[in-house]
Amino acid sequence: MSGPSSLPSPFRLSARALSLNPSATVAVTSRALELRRAGVDVLSMSVGEPDFDTPPHIKAAALQAIEAGKTKYTPVNGLPELREAISAKFERENGLSYAPDAVTVTSGGKQALFNAFFALLNPGDEVLIPAPYWVSYPEMVALTGAVPVAVPTAPETGFLLDPQELEARVTPRTRMIVLNSPGNPTGAVFPPEVLAAVAEVAQRHNLVIVTDEMYEHLVYDAEQVSIGRYAPEHTLTVNGASKAYAMTGWRIGYAGGPRDVIAAMNALQSQSTSNASSISQYAALAALTKHEETARFTAQARCAYRERRDRIVAGLNALGLPTPMPQGAFYVLADTTRIHPNELEAARRLLDEARIAVVPGTDFAAPGRVRLSYATSLESIEEVLRRLGAVVGA
Repeated sequence: MSGPSSLPSPFRLSARALSLNPSATVAVTSRALELRRAGVDVLSMSVGEPDFDTPPHIKAAALQAIEAGKTKYTPVNGLPELREAISAKFERENGLSYAPDAVTVTSGGKQALFNAFFALLNPGDEVLIPAPYWVSYPEMVALTGAVPVAVPTAPETGFLLDPQELEARVTPRTRMIVLNSPGNPTGAVFPPEVLAAVAEVAQRHNLVIVTDEMYEHLVYDAEQVSIGRYAPEHTLTVNGASKAYAMTGWRIGYAGGPRDVIAAMNALQSQSTSNASSISQYAALAALTKHEETARFTAQARCAYRERRDRIVAGLNALGLPTPMPQGAFYVLADTTRIHPNELEAARRLLDEARIAVVPGTDFAAPGRVRLSYATSLESIEEVLRRLGAVVGA
């Protein structure tokens, strides 16, 4: 047996892997985990998932599928009956006409977005993304070799997108607009008139719209409309089971759009992950077809989130941490410059002094702010506000 080689390691990271930006929040997250392992009572306001359990009728469908031996491969693009149910859902709830063969099922909404970007973007293309944005949009776009272009929004308007600001950033290289309404991390819900104006921008400049509507059932004081109703020939609609039905770990996303785009996304998926979990697909089928049970759950969850939202926004503003009222999702973006001008340092101080875990706005393009999730109990929210009061001296 030969001894250790004097050659350098053959494992050299690709330029694509090296291009990924490390998260600025990793240090804060790691510190929170260390404290928890040491038995410290850390209140987490950072988790972006419902705190409710998956509804019983959905879990029952999964158990029935297991007992029936429905544990084999499915078509890459998803069970035919699930794609039919998604097609019917798009028509029933969104006013969108996507035939079952214009629908694809993925392992979570993130994969649907990833597949869409790789199917549609080339190096050098520019993609307009309203900011603050979900952290993965610009990173996934950059992996394709395309260029993410942030379109700023203001807290004074509740982070609503200004279509004129959007159009001002269109260049000959612009290829796509990415929308997320209701939004993460802002909770903004873009009203119909804004969406109609954005659709006109896309039509004037022949742009693709990729719309992420994962939080569509978590809307409180606004009207949720799918932009595909205004520009169907320009729009790819992404959604999933995670947020609406408390199915984050089941990993079911889906998309509807032009058949050739869906076919390209299916081809990508066939060479990467293949089909989403068969058991999760049968669970999602129950969520989409057992309408009464699912509607009861979403209504109860929405009512609980609204109460939590009202309490945390009022409490944060009373403490001198300016926080716009979100219209959807389950996040708030609080101005923490009173705690520290830098959002990373503010998050560290909240963790070290108040034992509260939040997400700095750094990776969301939200300087001076932190994101708090109110997908937690009212009791936890009250305790968070009490601890925050001790930090700010209120």
